Amino acid sequence: MTGRSARRTNPAPRGGRWRTGLTVVAFLLASGCATAPPHRVLACSAAAAPRITLSHDGRNASTTLSVLTYNLEGLGWPARSGRAPQLREIGRRLAAMRAAGTAPDIVLFQEMFSGAAKQAVADSGYPAIVTGPRRTTRPDPSTTDPLPGKARIKRGEIGLRLTGGGVAIASRYAISAVEMRAYGRRSCAGIDCLANKGIVLARISVPGVPTPIDVYDTHMNSRSASRAPLARNLAAHDRQALEASEFIDRTHDDSYPLIFGGDFNMRHSERRWENFSRYQSLLLVHRVCVDAASGCDVRLSWDGDAPWMDTQDLQFFWHGTQVSVRPIRVEAMFDGGPSGPELSDHDGFLVTYELKWARAGAPRPPC
Repeated sequence: MTGRSARRTNPAPRGGRWRTGLTVVAFLLASGCATAPPHRVLACSAAAAPRITLSHDGRNASTTLSVLTYNLEGLGWPARSGRAPQLREIGRRLAAMRAAGTAPDIVLFQEMFSGAAKQAVADSGYPAIVTGPRRTTRPDPSTTDPLPGKARIKRGEIGLRLTGGGVAIASRYAISAVEMRAYGRRSCAGIDCLANKGIVLARISVPGVPTPIDVYDTHMNSRSASRAPLARNLAAHDRQALEASEFIDRTHDDSYPLIFGGDFNMRHSERRWENFSRYQSLLLVHRVCVDAASGCDVRLSWDGDAPWMDTQDLQFFWHGTQVSVRPIRVEAMFDGGPSGPELSDHDGFLVTYELKWARAGAPRPPC
């Protein structure tokens, strides 16, 4: 993939290996605690309907839904400094795109930790915004088995969460239901344990589409950036993959189409992919679109036969019983090209989906 998301991720600062360890890490993740996460509710009746296209015989209808996955690089000082101008620009540009009618329909944000990052999400102007998990969200019961190796206070493995999970879903359409799950207390490794990482569901009602769409967002345990040994961060990632799968199984209505995106932290890791794939049977956008016969318009430069191995930022999908979903275009945003300058250490990954359904007997979506 072109852009920096294919080349580097979450680089740790140099100088003293986080200096004095826990004290500095506490500042890192707690720096945004004084700023409340953005939250907005949009009434179903207030959402503008998308353009709906009918088939030649009038039996089927379709529309599009664009979904952007974007890691904001929203860590605070000392891991990141001087990020406020870039974060303000992210919010400003998304708001300008919304005003022009060219913004993604849905944005899945990750790493929304600092106050400036939270403000950027709010400034994007989306009328419906949900976040989660919060700092105080209790994880569902999960394994109590220890991870390989020993917990280290200097890595932040202190049993306390200093901030929420840093994920948010922003939508131009109404969100009719929200659920979230924090990953287990023994399902994290290293610095990541100071954030209450997890997964959030937003059930989104698109006017004119007969069922809602279940949209999920997550940010999973990092590798070297966690400062935890390989065996330990690998086991933590494996547990999070299982817990995300369990959460989706519990909360997803099989009659609704599903989209699952985020920062999965699996770049260049065959073992993480192998573990993740044991729990997920969802269709991967990259796998579909790399096939020329799919009809997916690929506006990215992908190297090799497995471009999904070159990025952390992914989207998966699944059909509903009444509404089918398929990716019809993939492209980068904020990668230094026409969509805007590089404003994070990740490029935005934008997928446009086609939603399609039979008109006969299609009920209206509840909201």
